[in-house]
Amino acid sequence: PLSAEIAGFFNGAGLIILEGYGLTETTAGINANGMEDYQFGTVGRPLLGVEEKIASDGEVLVRGPMIAKGYWKRPEDTAEVFKEGGWFHTGDIGEFTEGGLLKITDRKKDIIVTAGGKNIAPQNIENMIKTHPVISQVVVHGDKRKFISALITLDPEKAPAWAEKIGVTTGNVAEISAHPKVKEEIKRIIDEFNARLASYESIKKFAIVDQDFTIEGGELTPTLKVKRKVINERYKVIFDGFYND
Repeated sequence: PLSAEIAGFFNGAGLIILEGYGLTETTAGINANGMEDYQFGTVGRPLLGVEEKIASDGEVLVRGPMIAKGYWKRPEDTAEVFKEGGWFHTGDIGEFTEGGLLKITDRKKDIIVTAGGKNIAPQNIENMIKTHPVISQVVVHGDKRKFISALITLDPEKAPAWAEKIGVTTGNVAEISAHPKVKEEIKRIIDEFNARLASYESIKKFAIVDQDFTIEGGELTPTLKVKRKVINERYKVIFDGFYND
């Protein structure tokens, strides 16, 4: 999703970027913002002929003539998401604004449920923190844990100049990531974002990874989405260390 802050920035420069929403199973678009009716941070209203509702667990359900009948020769997968009454379970978590526009908050499978039973949408937090110029990637962690933690990577192109401004003169990104002054400054940045979150959503501990996540390294999909399972397994020792104190 496009950050609402970024959409607002482009709008201020005279360029309106309107988001829409759809899946292969919905024969492409089912929601869209319009030039006369839009709200940044949403995917707009349902298109003509589309019925939508939000399930009790927050999942977006869709019905209409544009919905596929199922998956070819995959009856078990079909039964899992194509339900009675013609409702397709998208796997996306969302909500409607007061004005009736749909806002997608996360993928259902990515929702974090803390040890205290709080449901947290990690993408919201990650996308917000990534708006800072020097931060490249953020992976929020905390499923069945007492609090939220995160891994952070620095933008390899912007990090050297940014580090120099805070008195860290080495140009090596790995050394920059490990420098105490850098960690102190990143903590300050995280604290600023935490102030915009509920207490149970705020990041209590974090680590700066010394190299960016990449497609080649297996941490990102071809569409640049973080592979959470890969990250959780690859950095298990770091994550476990957050909670061993």
